[in-house]
Amino acid sequence: MNYLKLIRYQNLLMLAVMQLIFRYGFLELQNIPLALNHWQYCCLVLATIFIAAAGYIINNIFDVETDNLNKPENVIVGKFISETKAYSLYIGFTVIGVAIGFYLSNVINKPSFASIFIIIAATLYFYATSLKQSLLIGNFIVALLLSFSVIIIGIFDLFPITNEENRPVMGLIFGILLDYAIFAFIINFIREIVKDLQDVEGDSNQEMSTLPIVLGANRTGKLVFVLSFIPVILIVNYINSNLFSSGLIYGTLYGLVFTLAPLLYFTTKMWLAKTTQDFHHLSTVLKWILFFGILSIVVINLNIKYNACN
Repeated sequence: MNYLKLIRYQNLLMLAVMQLIFRYGFLELQNIPLALNHWQYCCLVLATIFIAAAGYIINNIFDVETDNLNKPENVIVGKFISETKAYSLYIGFTVIGVAIGFYLSNVINKPSFASIFIIIAATLYFYATSLKQSLLIGNFIVALLLSFSVIIIGIFDLFPITNEENRPVMGLIFGILLDYAIFAFIINFIREIVKDLQDVEGDSNQEMSTLPIVLGANRTGKLVFVLSFIPVILIVNYINSNLFSSGLIYGTLYGLVFTLAPLLYFTTKMWLAKTTQDFHHLSTVLKWILFFGILSIVVINLNIKYNACN
């Protein structure tokens, strides 16, 4: 169980489910060819999971002192798993993830794409060792890497078989993936700031330059409150322009109940949040908003097909 905690298996499971949703709840329902077969797509998911797991491991190695103050019950390295073994696991997971990426890049006849996995792995290492201590840079990188886990689907499954004839259709579908990637980036960027609010005491003792330390927890909380209106406005506009106006009633109701309503709940609670427990709760709320937001692509696609049948 300690090894599962080390790689934060819940987050990895959620990441895998999200990528599977995009393939089997969206791309497979479109009348388009795909570059990867089922086995190869599973390899893409595995490459993502292995590299992400390596990122969590190296982050845990360098976060021992901070976590001893913020979340002592979650400290694994040095308590249950030695630092040497943790480093070995980090190297092993990274090598496997990059190797799978190299294999997939050659499968689609784009060997240079293997560099994507190397860059992601290197970015996660530098994030853990130095970048996360910089003001907002760490938050931006984590949010960007999560959104890229959506974009990489288009890079490996759509781009290799895009030609002049199918470019408009492929462009439209890639654009939908990009919309969800932007949604994932915004939600996760806000969540990373909320997590900084949750960990402000330990981060301050480690002389890190997170936003709550620079601005103060109260001002940062109010800033997050303001930032939370960005996804609210975007979701309202998306539901009105793409779902309600198109007669997608089930998609509209899903968006209102499972995405917009929780966002409004988060915004309201954010204004009142003061304690570590409050910020932990709000961080969890954002995680579920992200998951149900991604899941909406299945509901919308099924609603489109239902309308077409009628």
